[in-house]
Amino acid sequence: MSPDGQAGGRAAGRLIVHLSDLHFGGKADLAQIEALEALVPELSPAAVVISGDVSQRARHGEFQRALRFVQDCGAVAPTMVVPGNHDVSWWASPFGLRGEGPKYAKYRRYFGQTLGPVLSLEDAVIVGTVSANGLAAGSVTWNPRDLTVKGHLPAAETDRAGAAFAAEDPAKLRVVVLHHNVLRGRISNRWGLAHPHDAQRRLAATGADLVLCGHDHEEAMGPLDGGTVVAASGTHTPMTRGRRPSVFNLIRFGAAELTVQFMRWGQGIFQPAEEASYPRRGRE
Repeated sequence: MSPDGQAGGRAAGRLIVHLSDLHFGGKADLAQIEALEALVPELSPAAVVISGDVSQRARHGEFQRALRFVQDCGAVAPTMVVPGNHDVSWWASPFGLRGEGPKYAKYRRYFGQTLGPVLSLEDAVIVGTVSANGLAAGSVTWNPRDLTVKGHLPAAETDRAGAAFAAEDPAKLRVVVLHHNVLRGRISNRWGLAHPHDAQRRLAATGADLVLCGHDHEEAMGPLDGGTVVAASGTHTPMTRGRRPSVFNLIRFGAAELTVQFMRWGQGIFQPAEEASYPRRGRE
């Protein structure tokens, strides 16, 4: 992969690096982390997006190491991080009995008060949303395995994303970021979100060109009804689905289309793998 972001002899356009599920603590693969720390500056991205689970157990030491990684990315390009379910201290306020604040107190100490930040770039607007709510009524299902793992995306979050897009130049790429997988996992056969079809509908209704997520520890891409593209990044740990190699995503975009390319770990480096191009959504 060349420093200008070209792969397979193809012009790059502008580039977003999408990472997820680093799980600093006992699970992070340090060889992959070191490779990312060397590679991201070479790519010269327009932005870096980390879609949650920067920690394993929401501990201070894990967040401190994650913050170092985020700061290093931030020295290269504007960098966004949103919380994942592993980053939420749900036991501090189950079902919100002590309010929402205690669940996110440690995360906010390191990554700021705003859980769903917005990055406004010259040619893109990236809106972070919060799907990781811990043990909460909105994410409860009939499956006990889902407790504290399943996410939900409140209407207030998609409404906020839509309002943020409406306030920007319509020519900009519109990106929504959340932690939980929006597409059903191919290997796990599991949705990341409670009420996933409703969440898909509302995400598409924001006018987003692209949704970036993680959580399921398997790479994925595909369009929703209406043309919104979803790209899910893998994990930089041994906890991949089906013992697959780890993957992160490169998003290249121009005025008319965007391309999602998987960067797959193998033989000690990340190598270009599958890619697909999609037309950008039209603007009324």
